[in-house]
Amino acid sequence: MSLRPWRDIARRKSRQIMVGNVPVGGDAPIAVQTMTNTLTSDPVATIEQIRTCEDVGVDIVRVSCPDVESTAALSQIVRATKVPIVADIHFHYKRALEAADAGAACLRINPGNIGSAARVKEVVNAAKANGCSMRIGVNAGSLEKHLLDKYGEPCPEAMVESALEHAKILQDNDFHEFKISVKASDVFLAVAAYQQLAEAIDCPLHLGITEAGAFVGGTVKSSIGMGMLLWAGIGDTIRVSLSALPPEEVRVGYEILKSLGIRHRGVRIVSCPSCARQGFQVIKTVEALEARLSHIHTPLSLSIIGCVVNGPGEARETDIGLTGGGNGKHMIYLSGVTDHHINDETMVDHIVGLVEKKAAEIEAASAAAESVAA
Repeated sequence: MSLRPWRDIARRKSRQIMVGNVPVGGDAPIAVQTMTNTLTSDPVATIEQIRTCEDVGVDIVRVSCPDVESTAALSQIVRATKVPIVADIHFHYKRALEAADAGAACLRINPGNIGSAARVKEVVNAAKANGCSMRIGVNAGSLEKHLLDKYGEPCPEAMVESALEHAKILQDNDFHEFKISVKASDVFLAVAAYQQLAEAIDCPLHLGITEAGAFVGGTVKSSIGMGMLLWAGIGDTIRVSLSALPPEEVRVGYEILKSLGIRHRGVRIVSCPSCARQGFQVIKTVEALEARLSHIHTPLSLSIIGCVVNGPGEARETDIGLTGGGNGKHMIYLSGVTDHHINDETMVDHIVGLVEKKAAEIEAASAAAESVAA
């Protein structure tokens, strides 16, 4: 039994599919996804952007394939990058065939939108032959006319019905390697649609609040919407849709997962907003540490608190802690225990050194445990 049951998240049971070498659903870690905003027909720019996303830990990257020039560049992109590539296809089924042959790990396509049953069969056969999975992507802004006529407006029931109609087409073609998303820019609409869909089908679900907005507003909307769903155990992959560079989407995605204790990557910084009691410049210090510690992938926690009101308590819960003191001298905590003092001049460099040392110790212990288990 958990010592802290109020933190437990009972994850929805779903079947597992593969997106390239990344398992999605079942008991696999929740994957963090983003999408490039370069022209896919420019493979050099697209590869460069994907690599910046790989540096911050992205699991899956989607690229748009609106034309034959994009699918022609896809094989070069796939070969030059480490993560699975999802080819975003909308209506042109030939782009799906080309993308599958070019090495896409997944096709983002709604089978009901690409025409005849023969075309659907062609795409399914291409996906099977190339080991592609698919994502059915329902969006409140592009629901089918017959569903808008039936329901009068985008609503959770219409979105779920659309998703299940597309899923049935694939199932009727004996294709089951698919996940589904039901995105909306309205948080309430998206959450309700995902909740209903989670009850209706056992495939993995890809979460997102679409067209969420600029960095701050989009982060807030995505965190509220996806946070509600993830806390309820719903969701197998996530994408934070921001009007910002793709690596920022990845960073925010990991912060959402870290805040819920679902998945940890890198340093989790606990810091105060600062006030007149602060013993050092908290905001500038945290900004500097975030930049200096971005290379750390090992999960560990760091508290940066400006004064002794909450500092010791937060330090007890983190691997490394800093609490501001008087006269430019501040207390360092290691594993929750007071250890030594430090002054302003060397503070950031010193903390970076402590974090790097702790990360190395954690990695060494993990490698030793794996060696013994083997």
